[in-house]
Amino acid sequence: MKAAKIVAVCLAVLSGLWMPARAQDKYPSRLITIVVPISPGTAIDILARLYADRLSSKYGWRVVVEDRPGAAGAVAGEYVSRATPDGYTVIFANSGLTFLKYTNASLKFDPLTSFSGVAIVAQAPAVVTVSPQLGVNDLKSFIDLAKAKPGTLNYGSAGIGSATHLAGAYFAQQTGISLVHVPYTDSNQILSDLLGGRIQASFVPGAFVAPLLKQGKLRALAVGGDKPLTEPVAIPTALSQGIDYRFSTWYGVLAPAQTPKAVLTMLHDAISTVSKDPELAGRIAALGLIAQDEGPDAFDATIHKQIADLTPVLDSITKAISQN
Repeated sequence: MKAAKIVAVCLAVLSGLWMPARAQDKYPSRLITIVVPISPGTAIDILARLYADRLSSKYGWRVVVEDRPGAAGAVAGEYVSRATPDGYTVIFANSGLTFLKYTNASLKFDPLTSFSGVAIVAQAPAVVTVSPQLGVNDLKSFIDLAKAKPGTLNYGSAGIGSATHLAGAYFAQQTGISLVHVPYTDSNQILSDLLGGRIQASFVPGAFVAPLLKQGKLRALAVGGDKPLTEPVAIPTALSQGIDYRFSTWYGVLAPAQTPKAVLTMLHDAISTVSKDPELAGRIAALGLIAQDEGPDAFDATIHKQIADLTPVLDSITKAISQN
C-alpha cells in the first residue's frame, strides 16, 4: 500500500512538472494555420500565402493556409472565433469581416469582440471613379451635379454590405448627396456598365480600375486616403479638395479574442519584419495595395474607428436588409 502511495505521489509530482513546461513552450512550437475566408486566387488568399511562405522561410515556422470560403466570410470567421486562443489558428481577412455584424442577421459570432488584431499589412483606399461621359472633371463638379439632380446618379458595388457599397454610401453621407446604389453579383459588370453609362460612378480600390484610368476610359476624381496616388495616374485626395472623406479597406491578420498579448506581439513583430522584404513589398504593390504596418493595439483602434465612422451607414443597411 505504501509503495502504491509513493508511486502515486511521484506521478503527481512529475505531472506537475510537465504541465508548466508544456504551458511555457516557446511560441510557436507547432503548426500555425492561417484561415482565409474567401476563395483561392483572391487578394486575401494571395497575401496569406505570401506571408505563410515568408514566415516559414525566415523563421523556420510551420505555417499553412487553409481556405474556408462561404457566407461572405462568416464560415471562416465562426471557425476561427471558436478556435483555442493560443496563436496557432488565425484569420487573414479584410474590413468585410467586421461588416458582417451589420449585414448577416444569423451570424453566430460577434466580429467586433471575437477577435484581437495582430497586424494590418495593407490598405486599399477607395477611388471615386466616374465615366467621362458624365462631364465632370473634379470632385466639386460631381458633388454639385449630384445635388442638382438628387437620386439620379447611380453607383455600382460588389453587393449589399460590401466594402464598395459602404464606400459609396459613406461618401454620400459625408457630402450630403443622394446616390442610387446598384449591387452587382459580377464585379466585372460594374466596369462594363460604367463604360456604357448605365451607372455613373463607383467607389472601388484603384487596382480594380487602373487599366481603364490609364487608357482614359474612366476618370478618377479623388482617393479616400491620406495621401494622393501617383500610379497609374495622379489622383488627389478628397481631403485636399475640401471633402472629409476617408475610406480604406484594411487587410490583415486577426487571432481569437483572449489570445495572450505576448503571442500577438511576437506574431506581429515577425510579420512586420518579413514585410520589409523588397520582393514581398513589390508583390503587395502589384496587387494595387498600399503597404501598412499596424500592430495589435493600433489594429484594434483602426477597426473601432472605422465602425464608429460608418455606424449611421451600417445601421441604415441593417434596417434595409431586415425589411426585405
